[in-house]
Amino acid sequence: MKPITLITGASIGIGAELARVFAAHGHELVLVARRESLLAGLADEIAAGDRTRPLVLPIDLTQRDAVAQIAVALASRGLEVGNVVNNAGFGLAGWAAGLDRNEQLAMIDLNIRALTELSLAFVESLARHRGGILNVASVAGFVPGPGMAVYYASKAYVLSFSEALHCELSSRGIRVTALCPGPVPTEFQARAGLRLGGAGAAERLLTLSAERVAQIGYAGFMRGQRVVIAGIGNKAALLVMRLMPHALLLPIIARRMREAHRGS
Repeated sequence: MKPITLITGASIGIGAELARVFAAHGHELVLVARRESLLAGLADEIAAGDRTRPLVLPIDLTQRDAVAQIAVALASRGLEVGNVVNNAGFGLAGWAAGLDRNEQLAMIDLNIRALTELSLAFVESLARHRGGILNVASVAGFVPGPGMAVYYASKAYVLSFSEALHCELSSRGIRVTALCPGPVPTEFQARAGLRLGGAGAAERLLTLSAERVAQIGYAGFMRGQRVVIAGIGNKAALLVMRLMPHALLLPIIARRMREAHRGS
């Protein structure tokens, strides 16, 4: 069966850029997201570059049978998963007690449950093709995040889970990488309820384009790195945060989130 790279959340932002990078390096793709028109446009763009047109699967990953739908669609076309790229996810800004509870649970479903299921569902074919799993985490996964508590916690899960899988699956020839970007100008901010633009000088130093994050992530994944922190500025910021006691760090994060939260 033909191996493919499965990319979730591939319609825009980091996911779309990861699709472009993997395609440029000769990977045949299956693109998964809810918005079929955006996926189709990206697939057409990739095909226009004399590459195989990606298979488009417009599937909502918060559905409990989403991974089963993907597996059936691939098997019916004689395709096997050679790499999994778990990029789908979203955040919500605000105090957890004041945010819609169902929306926060949906975030957990997408950021954690769906990612976990996709990471484990295709292990046998990943081993056959000596492929891997690239999970898009965040620098947010290294610290607690008052003002985006559930989102930060979900990315902490992604980081911890990916590092553990890196160890567990290495003996089977499967690479597992957690990609940890900092601020990236995408649709994510609008969905999360964060102010767009107006970033301070410090945040501008940490911000990378989605294209650059995808390039860094792909390179680190192919090298078999366990964790890839995108950008020198984010590496330096994380070093500082790791040295700070949480009693000092949490109020700083909370203040920053109040300032960034749209309409606050």
